[in-house]
Amino acid sequence: MTITPAVLSQLPLSAIETVVFYKRDEITTDLICCDVEVARRVWTFHEEATGWAGLIAHLSALPGFRDDWYEAVVKPPFATSETVAFKRQ
Repeated sequence: MTITPAVLSQLPLSAIETVVFYKRDEITTDLICCDVEVARRVWTFHEEATGWAGLIAHLSALPGFRDDWYEAVVKPPFATSETVAFKRQ
Protein backbone atom coordinates (compact mmCIF):
# COMPACT_ATOMS: atom_id res chain seq x y z
CA MET A 1 0.00 0.00 0.00
CA THR A 2 1.24 3.46 -0.85
CA ILE A 3 0.76 5.85 2.07
CA THR A 4 -0.71 8.90 0.37
CA PRO A 5 -2.24 12.08 1.82
CA ALA A 6 -5.63 10.47 1.09
CA VAL A 7 -4.71 7.51 3.31
CA LEU A 8 -3.43 9.81 6.06
CA SER A 9 -6.70 11.76 5.92
CA GLN A 10 -8.45 8.56 7.01
CA LEU A 11 -6.23 8.53 10.10
CA PRO A 12 -7.22 11.76 11.85
CA LEU A 13 -5.10 12.25 14.95
CA SER A 14 -8.17 12.85 17.10
CA ALA A 15 -9.59 9.43 16.14
CA ILE A 16 -6.45 7.27 16.52
CA GLU A 17 -6.87 4.89 19.43
CA THR A 18 -3.56 2.98 19.39
CA VAL A 19 -0.30 2.83 17.46
CA VAL A 20 1.78 -0.33 17.78
CA PHE A 21 5.13 -0.99 16.12
CA TYR A 22 6.63 -4.46 15.71
CA LYS A 23 8.90 -6.53 13.47
CA ARG A 24 8.17 -9.40 11.15
CA ASP A 25 10.92 -11.94 10.63
CA GLU A 26 11.51 -12.08 6.87
CA ILE A 27 14.11 -14.90 7.14
CA THR A 28 17.20 -12.80 6.38
CA THR A 29 15.92 -9.40 7.49
CA ASP A 30 13.30 -7.84 9.75
CA LEU A 31 10.43 -5.75 8.41
CA ILE A 32 9.25 -2.99 10.73
CA CYS A 33 5.48 -2.73 10.76
CA CYS A 34 2.94 -0.43 12.33
CA ASP A 35 -0.69 -1.06 13.26
CA VAL A 36 -2.88 2.02 13.66
CA GLU A 37 -6.32 1.54 15.20
CA VAL A 38 -9.03 4.01 14.21
CA ALA A 39 -12.72 3.44 15.03
CA ARG A 40 -12.09 -0.28 15.76
CA ARG A 41 -10.42 -0.74 12.36
CA VAL A 42 -6.73 -1.65 12.24
CA TRP A 43 -4.60 -0.24 9.43
CA THR A 44 -1.31 -2.09 8.91
CA PHE A 45 1.70 -0.42 7.29
CA HIS A 46 5.36 -1.37 6.85
CA GLU A 47 8.62 0.49 6.42
CA GLU A 48 9.06 -0.45 2.76
CA ALA A 49 5.80 1.24 1.74
CA THR A 50 6.08 4.45 -0.22
CA GLY A 51 5.13 7.26 2.14
CA TRP A 52 6.35 5.58 5.37
CA ALA A 53 8.21 8.74 6.43
CA GLY A 54 5.02 10.77 5.99
CA LEU A 55 3.11 8.29 8.15
CA ILE A 56 5.72 8.53 10.91
CA ALA A 57 5.65 12.33 10.75
CA HIS A 58 1.84 12.26 10.98
CA LEU A 59 1.80 9.87 13.95
CA SER A 60 4.56 11.80 15.72
CA ALA A 61 2.11 14.67 16.17
CA LEU A 62 -0.01 12.56 18.55
CA PRO A 63 0.14 13.85 22.14
CA GLY A 64 2.47 11.65 24.16
CA PHE A 65 3.63 9.68 21.11
CA ARG A 66 6.62 7.57 22.10
CA ASP A 67 9.43 8.97 19.98
CA ASP A 68 11.88 6.23 21.04
CA TRP A 69 9.72 3.54 19.38
CA TYR A 70 12.36 2.76 16.76
CA GLU A 71 15.09 1.92 19.27
CA ALA A 72 12.60 -0.21 21.22
CA VAL A 73 11.61 -2.20 18.13
CA VAL A 74 14.90 -2.83 16.31
CA LYS A 75 16.70 -4.81 19.02
CA PRO A 76 17.14 -7.67 19.40
CA PRO A 77 17.13 -8.82 15.78
CA PHE A 78 14.47 -11.31 14.69
CA ALA A 79 12.36 -10.77 17.83
CA THR A 80 8.88 -9.28 17.45
CA SER A 81 9.62 -6.45 19.93
CA GLU A 82 6.04 -5.16 19.95
CA THR A 83 6.02 -1.58 21.21
CA VAL A 84 2.97 0.55 21.96
CA ALA A 85 3.88 4.06 20.84
CA PHE A 86 0.48 5.59 21.57
CA LYS A 87 -2.66 4.57 23.41
CA ARG A 88 -5.57 6.95 23.88
CA GLN A 89 -6.59 7.18 27.53
